[in-house]
Amino acid sequence: MSEESTPAPRPPIMIEGTHPATLDDTSLRRECEETFGRQRGPGGQHRNCRDTAVHLLHKPTGVEIVAAERRSQADNRRVAWRRLRLKLARSVRRRIDTNRYRCSDLWEQRRQGEKVPVSPTHRDYPPLLSEAMDVIEARAWDVAGAAGTLGVTMSQLVRLVRHDAGAFERVNRGRAARGWHLLRK
Repeated sequence: MSEESTPAPRPPIMIEGTHPATLDDTSLRRECEETFGRQRGPGGQHRNCRDTAVHLLHKPTGVEIVAAERRSQADNRRVAWRRLRLKLARSVRRRIDTNRYRCSDLWEQRRQGEKVPVSPTHRDYPPLLSEAMDVIEARAWDVAGAAGTLGVTMSQLVRLVRHDAGAFERVNRGRAARGWHLLRK
């Protein structure tokens, strides 16, 4: 992705209150519509003859995803809910005042000094990513400033965001639109 040809990121979906990626499973399910169906494409046993595809729509934001790559509906459901949380984390923003911002309890619990160790497969990753993206976008893509606001090093914040390719691309598009250098993979 060259800096000259990088388009600005799409405007985020703005919300007030709690970020949907941070909701408990029951609360998030209440805000979503879940449907099942079949997908076209290469098959396999049970793939095209059973309703194994899962489609999720987060009604308040309009964010939707589909998971159909597994043969089992249960496996596709698990993948779909995880994928939805990640998509919400990268595309939905809360309005925050970075001058008066206070990190969430989860962020403070996970932070160890200036580090925020979390595996991208851990259930805490989407809520932490959403918080990081909220602050980065509120600081107009100034990752170093966002890291200071969140109490971590810039390299730790970049590492957290880099685990999600879509979030990392969004940050780099925002930085390129401001004429700043891209973050390295």
